[in-house]
Amino acid sequence: MSTLNLVDADWLALRGPADDAARSAELAARAAGRLRPGPVVVHDLGSGTGAMMRWLAPRLPGPQTWVLHDGDPAILAHRETTSPRDAAGGKVAVATRVEHLGELAPDALAGASLVTASALLDVVTLDEARAIVAACVAAGAPAFFSLSVTGRVLLDPADGDDPVLADAFDAHQRRDAEGRRMLGPDASSAVAALFSIAGWEVRVDGTPWRLGPADRDLLREWLDGRVGAAVEQRPGLAARATAWRLRRAAQLDADGLRAVVHHEDVLAWPS
Repeated sequence: MSTLNLVDADWLALRGPADDAARSAELAARAAGRLRPGPVVVHDLGSGTGAMMRWLAPRLPGPQTWVLHDGDPAILAHRETTSPRDAAGGKVAVATRVEHLGELAPDALAGASLVTASALLDVVTLDEARAIVAACVAAGAPAFFSLSVTGRVLLDPADGDDPVLADAFDAHQRRDAEGRRMLGPDASSAVAALFSIAGWEVRVDGTPWRLGPADRDLLREWLDGRVGAAVEQRPGLAARATAWRLRRAAQLDADGLRAVVHHEDVLAWPS
């Protein structure tokens, strides 16, 4: 995650297992098959603590070098010091760049074999997405973007206030934040369209979180974040949202709450 939407390392660690279970192994394998022969250089945009590298590096050939881009040096400082291994067991080299993606230069990804990102596209603007796509096209490197929210959430059991909370949350995801209107749930379709306009091949795969009693801590934080964002967007929902949160908390404590939170992964490569 980039500093376009500041998060902390604890949240990244908490969501890590759900992210890893959801990511598209099929698109990762396709990405690996599109790599040029020779050493692999992967640029990870909005890398956070390096979760995408830990998951993807073992699925790619070596030797590998990863360049982790993030605008928040404090997040980068939480990166694990143990280097991951490539598909053959070789140690992966890692470099970091403190860089705001809103200032991504057209040649920033020169020399990349693959460009990747995780949980990033939904917090960028359309102009920022255009800059990312343009840099990928200029580098001629396949792009694999993982875990963009779609806005579709299924909660079991259902609650009559689910739709109004969902509408407010999605509006928050698309909000204009300090002059930046984020793509939110429209991110994966917007980026796929930009690559298609550039003449690239595109594949999209659904990558939902499937959360249940074993994910109680993540579900609790996710519920709190959902309510907080919904009320920030529509303050008039405060009482209704608080009551909804209490009902959901009781279900969670009784191991009676499950959620499917839909995301999409996008892979694009030159035709």
